[in-house]
Amino acid sequence: MKSARTEYLRPAAAEDVPALLALRAEAEGWLRAKGTDQWSDPETGERAITKWRASIDEGRAWVVVGERDKVLATVSRGPVDRDFWKDDDRPELALYLYKLMVAREASGRHLGARIIDWMSRLAAMEGRSWVRIDTWRTNTGLHAYYERLGFKYVRTEAPSHRRSGWLAQRPAGEVALPHDLLPIGSHGEHGGASTLLELPHQTAEARNSGGLDHKRGMTP
Repeated sequence: MKSARTEYLRPAAAEDVPALLALRAEAEGWLRAKGTDQWSDPETGERAITKWRASIDEGRAWVVVGERDKVLATVSRGPVDRDFWKDDDRPELALYLYKLMVAREASGRHLGARIIDWMSRLAAMEGRSWVRIDTWRTNTGLHAYYERLGFKYVRTEAPSHRRSGWLAQRPAGEVALPHDLLPIGSHGEHGGASTLLELPHQTAEARNSGGLDHKRGMTP
């Protein structure tokens, strides 16, 4: 008989930083092995990590943890990136998803899909229409992954100072795995949370600024 899963989602905390940096380093190595140049620029990486720390401090980063509170995945949300999304895109209608990463040891648990389902439900509760991402322009494997999860390609933007810019969105409220929702817990809970708690809403101030932070599913 299969043992019950214990993973759940909770806000990232300062003490999670070493585990998150290790997750990023693992992802960098995995991307190199896949033959993509994503995250190959050290300067871009440093800038992304600085923003990531800020998102943790500001409560915009989340982690999925398993047994003994081990970090298995992470995601952040954030404000619209004006290098990519324009006024005509109605940026206030979307939740912007960034820095989606899953540990190699947790592959096969559909954590990426389950995290996106959580973000989708959160977006719908906030009255938004879309969950949006921007990803590394040359990472076609990642583009295909998101398309399999229901994202529709919007367009590609290519500002000279950015290497991301493949834009896609998925309708808010769509759930790919309705029978496998991630429970929500708080920092310090071990062994998982038994029920899905009410999803948090962003503040009116953040809503008026177009969202929170972001750094995309496997992008800088």
